[in-house]
Amino acid sequence: MLQLAGVTTKYGAISALRDVTLTVNAGEVVGLIGPNGAGKTTLLNTVAGLLQPSDGSVKLGAEDVTGTEPENLLRRGLALVPEHRRIFVDLTVEENLRIGGATVSGDERGRLLNDMQEQFPVLRSKWLTRAGYLSGGEAQQLAIARALMAKPKLLMMDEPSLGLAPILVDMVFDLISSLRNDGVTLLVVEQNARRMLEIADRAYVMRSGQIVSEGSGEELLERSDLFESFVGGGAT
Repeated sequence: MLQLAGVTTKYGAISALRDVTLTVNAGEVVGLIGPNGAGKTTLLNTVAGLLQPSDGSVKLGAEDVTGTEPENLLRRGLALVPEHRRIFVDLTVEENLRIGGATVSGDERGRLLNDMQEQFPVLRSKWLTRAGYLSGGEAQQLAIARALMAKPKLLMMDEPSLGLAPILVDMVFDLISSLRNDGVTLLVVEQNARRMLEIADRAYVMRSGQIVSEGSGEELLERSDLFESFVGGGAT
């Protein structure tokens, strides 16, 4: 589904990613964990076309999409739920979702809007509310639903549980599991490393722009040494 081979991404002279190789297979939930500044968000933004790698390749399926514009990647089935949600605060919930479905047909968009109301009851109750008035948990659900409006084959999430109350953190991880059951492939950057590893099929650990470890979620949970530099035993 997704293959990164030897990807290096720079900010000026600084390499934020260095020779990163990573694979996400169809139907998997793959976690990406590591301390702050490890390069996790840079990796997602590089895959999503928001940053251009200076070396290496990104493949989506059999197609080399290195350097492809974000809109074209969205049409090819790759969607990103960005860090800090990035919803349109002056637009209503419905309007945000319609924008998310801009790449699908009108009939399909209508069906997807109905699906989002069923899947996210809290959004149905706020349908005509401006997104800026939503709580943090409601806004995160809107960001995820907006990405799902594009019918992604691969959904990437950047810190989906960050800043949420514990009950809403549970909701996020339940949703990730539900999406996998629905056939969505996911690559998730998550600050709550232990919770991520509990549901991930596989995971990668990043430090200083590089992949330093990989394995199944179960295998990595047994590696207590991986968490020594993570605040509070979690990871960011």
